[in-house]
Amino acid sequence: MTGPDADIAHTADTADTVDTADVAVVGLGAWGASALWQLARRGIRAVGIERYGLANINGSSHGESRMFRTACLEHPALVPLAQRSRALWRQLENETGTRLFEPTGAMLIGPEDGRIVGGALRAAREHGLDIEVLDRDALRRRCPAHEGLPQGHIGVVEPAGGLTLPEATIRAAVGAARAAGARVLTDTRVTALEFTGPDVAVHTAAGRVLRVGQVVVCAGPWLDQLVPGLPLEVVRMPTTWFTPEVPDERFTVGRLPVFMRELDGGDVLWGHGTLPGGTEVKLGLEDGGKHFRVVDPETVDRSVAPADWSVLAGHLATTVPGVGPDPSRVTANLYARTPDGQFVIGRPRGNPGLVVAGGCSSHGFKHSTGIGEVVADLVQGKEPAFPLGFTDPHRFE
Repeated sequence: MTGPDADIAHTADTADTVDTADVAVVGLGAWGASALWQLARRGIRAVGIERYGLANINGSSHGESRMFRTACLEHPALVPLAQRSRALWRQLENETGTRLFEPTGAMLIGPEDGRIVGGALRAAREHGLDIEVLDRDALRRRCPAHEGLPQGHIGVVEPAGGLTLPEATIRAAVGAARAAGARVLTDTRVTALEFTGPDVAVHTAAGRVLRVGQVVVCAGPWLDQLVPGLPLEVVRMPTTWFTPEVPDERFTVGRLPVFMRELDGGDVLWGHGTLPGGTEVKLGLEDGGKHFRVVDPETVDRSVAPADWSVLAGHLATTVPGVGPDPSRVTANLYARTPDGQFVIGRPRGNPGLVVAGGCSSHGFKHSTGIGEVVADLVQGKEPAFPLGFTDPHRFE
């Protein structure tokens, strides 16, 4: 094997691997892999530790595609972070020779004063983003797969939007980190962190102890097991793909680009059309606190059943008719959610040996590479380039 994945074998918890480092990154999903890459390229001795294999299906960073947009309706202050993340995705592509981004454009649909379109317009206006606003008729001409659009619903098109590729991104970031000198342990479960004087003792399930100067915890659904006291809950979210009943250009990503669509009643449909060479349309519902259940990541039921897509299927006949009511493929995704839907990034209780980055709240993947840079800044005692006070782990106290 050659290229960025060449040296990424499953390096288990064995005695011949690193026992000391400047920094340990626990959890190599998208955020942790990006943090490891940024730390290593700055010359910091870093070790990345992953409980499972790289790009596994157990946490939050899988599913083949993720929406990218800079019109961040969740919080206008996320826009600069998204813009920086896009630049870093290009850099990671260049470093690894790997395609990690599909420039499909992105579309936000709904009432002008609604949460989706209204939030996107506020972010775009505040930051001068390049967008195009389509009325209902223009939206139907541009994206004929969308039907049942009520009067007054509009589309906000962001040409800079698109799809990021999660599994490829993780492998590329870890490969780039290893090329810069980072060590990687997979199939290694961290069971406890012990803050003893100037060092942090990282305990593993195999009884091994790694001693590092600082630890970065990006453990996603397992974050609060290692750093208790954070206001996180773990949500089980089904991810679903549909094969159109009849092949139709309307369902290709060129005619059905990545989108979020606010429906009457408040549900939000998201997805994108078939990618080149593919046959499946990816569609799902945003949770909104209504549809998905809070779970324990250790005991969660990974099997799927019709209840996982019944609410979504009830919408499709009128919103995207022609894909059928039953998915061709379903997986169960886990993510950590905070009470206000924003991330937790920083040093809990001011601990000089600890940085946490988590609580993705199902909208964090687009910021992965930028968050990796923010984490590296925090480790080095630098002020991040963007004001991210709204992600402070202490904001709920």
